[in-house]
Amino acid sequence: MNDIKNLLDIEVGRKNHSVGLMEAADPLRVAKPYRNDIIALICALFAYGNAKLIEKFLLSIDFSVLDDDEKMIEKKLEGKYYRFQTNQDVVEVFKTFARFKKEASLEDVFLNGYTKNKNVIDGLRVLIKMLYELNSYRSFGYEFLLGKIPSQIPSSPYKRWNMFLRWMVRDDELDMGLWKRVDKADLLMPLDVHTFNVSKKLGLLKRKTYDFKAVLELTETLRRFDAKDPVKYDFAIYRLGQSKEIEKIIGR
Repeated sequence: MNDIKNLLDIEVGRKNHSVGLMEAADPLRVAKPYRNDIIALICALFAYGNAKLIEKFLLSIDFSVLDDDEKMIEKKLEGKYYRFQTNQDVVEVFKTFARFKKEASLEDVFLNGYTKNKNVIDGLRVLIKMLYELNSYRSFGYEFLLGKIPSQIPSSPYKRWNMFLRWMVRDDELDMGLWKRVDKADLLMPLDVHTFNVSKKLGLLKRKTYDFKAVLELTETLRRFDAKDPVKYDFAIYRLGQSKEIEKIIGR
């Protein structure tokens, strides 16, 4: 395992910075310049599918719409849609976050759930529940975007939400570090198809099912490499899969 740790530490050094971020499409490239957690969360929630198409959609959005009234939101977002989200879904998502912006702080709401046991899923449960309470609108696309309110033992990996937390909590050249009251040691891996497959190929993950148990297993493995910051390896592992560099490494 020491060889794998050394490999990943090298990859973290190569990729966890602004230059590494700009090497290929990533929703963080859109979110980061705003330095705003609500905009970052919207970017993270739309981060499914092809990275280039994600970026294209996010770059087409004028995020100042979050400060507009709801009629203006409808007008400015007319015709906007993305994969599973119809135009109405996109409009309603922005209405929800515009309402949230007037009501509360994302970090404060998250902390209401997280602080007691330092469990990020508890924080997400409170946060996602509040988002649903702010808007009675429901559809497949809308609920897919926000995700289900986590149960005590979730099955979903909550990839997009865990990626958002990585962006908010970790503070280096890659991530934004806007939230100062959450310990990065408590973060969970934002498990997507690339990180899942690369982790299995590197022997970091034995579980064959792409689910929340795989998230916990992989996070625990990476805590052996860095207990204070296990998720620092996420972006490097992701890029190894996205760029297909992993195939060269495995072939060595």
